[in-house]
Amino acid sequence: MKSQNSKSLAIALLAGLFLFPACANSGNGSNNQEPSDIHVKIETTMGDITVKLYDETPLHRDNFLSLIEEDFYEGVLFHRVINHFMIQAGDPMSIDAVPGEPLGSGGPGYTIPAEIIPGIYHQKGALAAARQGDQANPERESSGSQFYIAQGRVFSEEGLNQMAEERDLDLNEEQREIYTTTGGTPHLDNAYTVFGQVIEGMEVVERIAAMETDDRDRPVEDVSIVRMEVIE
Repeated sequence: MKSQNSKSLAIALLAGLFLFPACANSGNGSNNQEPSDIHVKIETTMGDITVKLYDETPLHRDNFLSLIEEDFYEGVLFHRVINHFMIQAGDPMSIDAVPGEPLGSGGPGYTIPAEIIPGIYHQKGALAAARQGDQANPERESSGSQFYIAQGRVFSEEGLNQMAEERDLDLNEEQREIYTTTGGTPHLDNAYTVFGQVIEGMEVVERIAAMETDDRDRPVEDVSIVRMEVIE
């Protein structure tokens, strides 16, 4: 099940030239779950996180459920963690990885067509798919398995305006309301597929995000996914 490329996945932190693994071809799993109000519990060694999957992104939803059914994520590390930004996992090469081992290049061997939906933003707790950068991946196809949970921060009106000007972002009123109240990572909007949202356990995301990390942003103390399960 493990595959590896020469480029590792990451999410654009500043101007945005981080790399993500290119997998073979697009694909998605199948499942018998009803396509509405699907919740998944992510059990980690730091606590549980519950996410709701969006029906508006069925390829990503169904692929995530298929990987869960295969126990794909069991033992996978949160291999890249940046406080006030996001936590990232889903690289099968991270299972039992030794300290200092470069991570972020693994996947299931395929990508998923982008499902970037207007009106679904990177508010705090957004569940989104990592991908290879625009230069190598102009269609913005997602990694087949690597995902991140946005943490970000709450912006002041002045701070949000300054960031929007610096990054040439056109933020609508809904986005402005989200980022000055809930918070999040607005510079990722309309660039990565958001396919779910944390509904319980955001405090666990916060604890993971605050962990000490090495120079590759890997937590010094490993944090892994114990298991995932679909819940009512």
